[in-house]
Amino acid sequence: MSRPLRATSRLLALNTLCELQQTGAPVNLIFERLSRECRLDQRDRQLAGALVFGILRSRQYLDCIIARFSRHPVAGMRVRTLNALRIGIYQLLCMDRIPPSAAVNETVRAFKAGRQPVWLVRFVNGVLRSVARERSSLPTADQLLVNGKPILNHPRWLLGKWEQNFGRERAHAICRTNNRIPPLTLRVNTGLTDQKQLAARLAEISRVERGRFSSTALLLPDYRGDVSGLPGYADGLFTVQDEAAQLAGCLLAMKSGGRYLDGCAGVGGKTTHLAELLPKKATLMAIEPEKRRYCLLQENLCRLQITGVATRRMSIASFAAEAEGLFDGILLDVPCSGTGVIGRRPDIRWNRSPEDLQGLQEQQLQLLTTADLLLADDGVLVYATCSLEEEENSEVIRIFLAGHPDYYLENAGAFLPSPAKLLVDADGFFQPTPEQGLDGFFAARLRKKVLN
Repeated sequence: MSRPLRATSRLLALNTLCELQQTGAPVNLIFERLSRECRLDQRDRQLAGALVFGILRSRQYLDCIIARFSRHPVAGMRVRTLNALRIGIYQLLCMDRIPPSAAVNETVRAFKAGRQPVWLVRFVNGVLRSVARERSSLPTADQLLVNGKPILNHPRWLLGKWEQNFGRERAHAICRTNNRIPPLTLRVNTGLTDQKQLAARLAEISRVERGRFSSTALLLPDYRGDVSGLPGYADGLFTVQDEAAQLAGCLLAMKSGGRYLDGCAGVGGKTTHLAELLPKKATLMAIEPEKRRYCLLQENLCRLQITGVATRRMSIASFAAEAEGLFDGILLDVPCSGTGVIGRRPDIRWNRSPEDLQGLQEQQLQLLTTADLLLADDGVLVYATCSLEEEENSEVIRIFLAGHPDYYLENAGAFLPSPAKLLVDADGFFQPTPEQGLDGFFAARLRKKVLN
């Protein structure tokens, strides 16, 4: 009698990858929902996560290996079959601690859970066993060349754009950085502790490094557990935030007595940072229309013990229609393609297309135009994305300035800590890229002229 099928790490990984490929929804949301349904223990859940995110970082390489061992073209395979092969081969070639027998047998067992035809089960089993036999002689992702070119595990259209915009060498460095697991980066809650004290607590369980660019950043390059398990999390001593995003908050350069707005607050990463930086007698309003993000914003404000921030669950357009008074500064961290954070969200590279950029640009320009209605004369508007694409960054600013002659661009370098000034380009834009050791990001600081 065959062993009864149950939820396993391989099955969770397989279901997550299949749903991702079929729906294009954010992989972290799919994985979290399916994880709750599976009720796996922490160890199995971590293995499933390692498989999902590792495969997304290695997909082209895995598909090249599949093509070597399969008589059926990769492009014609069923979604579940292809992802089962990816899961098995990733374990065989990219995970040292899993015995080949377990990699093959457990993957085949997970594949069977979908009630696949016998011939397909035999096919998956056969390919995986063939790879297992020859795995010691197979090239790694860094060694494999296709038509003389390296496997960089990014779609051709995106790699081509980056080669054009950044040059071939830098574009390839960005890709290779994206294919590595990024360090967990924390922002110290300076209202409750300082960098030195928190580093000492965290050093008891993980190697800790100070940030290169932000004085409130701590990096945990080796930590792979849940963030909530870190010392100080429950006490609100830190939040997860990359150095690039931390530096964006500095660009608003708030002043005592000013009125400030976070116009696209999301889950509150930058909102909580602005609250920590807020001068005396200044006020901060944060708005976010999406229910899930707004709830997380409230949770983060509570955990970090931040009070005095007014919040509204609504769009900036609705807010502008009823707002009383103007703001001295607005941070607009707009929805974008997210190509700068592919290292942390590897699904983004496979879920975007060139056609997405035009629609995003239109949305971004509309948000800027609405923010203009809320900004006082001599006020500051900080526009930010986590994108590397010109269509969402410098081009948006160029179009906005052409239509709004009462604005001018200020050099971001004048408002950043000294180590971060090298991340500002010749036009005055804050524009770090992943190979520099932090997320890809873009920010522009705009000043509204005083009109007589």
